[in-house]
Amino acid sequence: MPLTAEHLLPHPGVQSRWVRLPNGANCHYMTAGDTGPAVVLLHGGIQGSSGLAGWGRWMMPALAQAGFRVYAPDQPGFGLSDTRPEFRPRHGVLDHVEFVKQFVNVMELDQFHLSGNSMGATNTAHFVVDYPERVLSYILIATYLQPELGLDPDGSKRAKLGGITIPPWDGTAEGMGRMMELIIVRKEGISADLKEMRAYMGNLQKESYGEFLKSRERIQADPNLKQKWMLKNRLENLTISALYLYGQLDVLIPVAAGHEQEDYLKNMQFFYPANTGHQGQTDTPELHNKVYIEFFKTGKVSRKTAEEAGISKRRPELKHLVEQGAVAAG
Repeated sequence: MPLTAEHLLPHPGVQSRWVRLPNGANCHYMTAGDTGPAVVLLHGGIQGSSGLAGWGRWMMPALAQAGFRVYAPDQPGFGLSDTRPEFRPRHGVLDHVEFVKQFVNVMELDQFHLSGNSMGATNTAHFVVDYPERVLSYILIATYLQPELGLDPDGSKRAKLGGITIPPWDGTAEGMGRMMELIIVRKEGISADLKEMRAYMGNLQKESYGEFLKSRERIQADPNLKQKWMLKNRLENLTISALYLYGQLDVLIPVAAGHEQEDYLKNMQFFYPANTGHQGQTDTPELHNKVYIEFFKTGKVSRKTAEEAGISKRRPELKHLVEQGAVAAG
């Protein structure tokens, strides 16, 4: 299927929209659904990522059909976000949190459910600790929060997990496909038109993405920014209902990182879905849709869905987040 005039992969029920943020940036976002509680979804951080690439093909339509208004913005440095120098994410996650705040304000979303995958999960965690009054509940998918939690201050322990290193992207659609195949388990989720779209976006954001890659060093070099960046003694003390999904087959940030976070973040219910890698919403979308819809509708996950999603056995469940009792027959 050919891409649209905006170089987007067309998908029924998902619309491309633009809005001007208070800081003057032109913001591109995908949306689905007209009524119901709002859900904001934040995409990951490898080149070519966007709201549509991360969430638009399977999860946004399903959430909309379940009665939610769904928004997936292109964060600075990604997708079709504003590439002008003044809007580049020089301070990474800190700039992304400010972007999300401006986006939800201009969309008049006073309170909403929030979720993110990989970089988007990191941004979700940071937004929640900065603006807890705005978030009804949240879900994280596969990220490395150890530095901000004080478990790996300089990030050096991540290499010991044995995860793969993604080689530099060559700027082509074919190279984009090879990069995606390294981390996505369900290869049928990598279509030719998706590669083309992501390659266009990756090239569009080349300079802005370069600023993003330098952001961690800038934060670490500034004691004031580093203090703002830390999540230790903040995230683990929140009482907002939260789930964390971590694929058993994640090769980018292996599942041992999820186990370590689980031991620290005792206010979240963890799940380890099978046949799932780093981008769970692409590898097992039907399962992820079940978890999201149940949790965002009721504040709980059914016992049957919890078992299907690989509910953690490492410690007792958070009883208020998972329905108790036996799994229903069938």
